Amino acid sequence: MTARLKERYENELLPQLAEKLGRQNRLSLPKLEKIVVSMGVGSAIADKKHLEEATAAMAEITGQKPMICRARKSVANFKLRAGYAIGCKVTLRGVRMYEFLDRLISLALPRVRDFRGLNPKAFDRHGNYSLGLNEQLVFPELNPDKYLRPQGMNIAFCCSTDSDDESRELLAGFGMPFQTAENKQ
Repeated sequence: MTARLKERYENELLPQLAEKLGRQNRLSLPKLEKIVVSMGVGSAIADKKHLEEATAAMAEITGQKPMICRARKSVANFKLRAGYAIGCKVTLRGVRMYEFLDRLISLALPRVRDFRGLNPKAFDRHGNYSLGLNEQLVFPELNPDKYLRPQGMNIAFCCSTDSDDESRELLAGFGMPFQTAENKQ
């Protein structure tokens, strides 16, 4: 069974991108390679349960077990030592990536309070897009009674192209709600 957005990419987006970019080779067209979802849990230094809650929430959101990220350096001002667990991340590829993207676009982003669209300038000059969410409870999979502590997350979309404009066209084709001049006002 293939994901809805993957079928849309192969049947609709690829011909549109080929026409718009003027290329016939399908392999030279931009594609979404992976999505990396990460959470930094700075309070895990004092209380290990915060990291356990964050990993459980991320596993429910993504459908994949997160990897624990550890501190590389010791920082005395933050009471942090090298090797302490301070975050978690998941790298999504294939069908899980497309299903997560579908849930993000259709369910989670419309539930964000005072949402006026995503910043169209948040590209890194290599075709990758990043966004941050302040609240993990915008995902309907999470039970608000179970996860009482608000926790944010970063989501990075890694594309196969080095051009920000091509990546923007690809993500807009998937339905990412970027801000326009009318939305800002």
